[in-house]
Amino acid sequence: MRNVISGEWMKAWTGRTWLVLASAGIFMSLLTCFGYASTGDESIALGSTTASAVTDDMAQAWMMTFLMSAVFGGILVTREYHSGAIARSVLLSGGRLRLLSAKALVATAVGVLNGLLAVGLAVLCAFLLPAHFGYSADWTGHTTRIVLGVLAVNALAAPWGALLGWIIRSQLATVVTVMALTLLVEPGLQALAPQVAAYLPTIAMRPVYLDGKPELLSVPLALLVLAGWLAAAGTAARQLLLSRDVI
Repeated sequence: MRNVISGEWMKAWTGRTWLVLASAGIFMSLLTCFGYASTGDESIALGSTTASAVTDDMAQAWMMTFLMSAVFGGILVTREYHSGAIARSVLLSGGRLRLLSAKALVATAVGVLNGLLAVGLAVLCAFLLPAHFGYSADWTGHTTRIVLGVLAVNALAAPWGALLGWIIRSQLATVVTVMALTLLVEPGLQALAPQVAAYLPTIAMRPVYLDGKPELLSVPLALLVLAGWLAAAGTAARQLLLSRDVI
């Protein structure tokens, strides 16, 4: 199994997929972070917010990187279907389930790395950007929990995307599904039925990085719900992989 994981790890870094996705996540998060920082001094002066709240907002802006982790996980699986290499990968790995497990582990590891990058940049931005606009950051224990949540959702989103990739198989359809669920479908359902939507995977990630909205689940319950979604997706991916032709 070690050799299978090593091979999948090398595949994960082949090409520019991770670099492109990481750059996109950094750009979106940095843009949002800059917006919070640029208006922070005026808001603090007016008494409508505090330095600690602005610092929290800037740290929380980096949660957007989890979308890129999910997309990466999906591409890690589906590009082999796209290229026609999936049958060879199954043979070389020694079985379908070994390959499924290896890709899930590698996707999770890359998600953790993406999360660590986001955390590092969140810390830098939280301290450097306020100083640029003439005020000081106020990093608290709550801010630390936010960035730990950002790391956690990146680690969870990557295998979620990979499992969706095993279920859907099409690279384009998987990417569109991940982005549509995250940006359109689940937020739309949340607007219509917030108490029900709280149990959807993307919405359940929000309490983990301390979004703070009252209709969201508690952090322990959210993590339990996310574990349930991963278990359900893993079961579906396993059954479909065993029952369908890999070509």
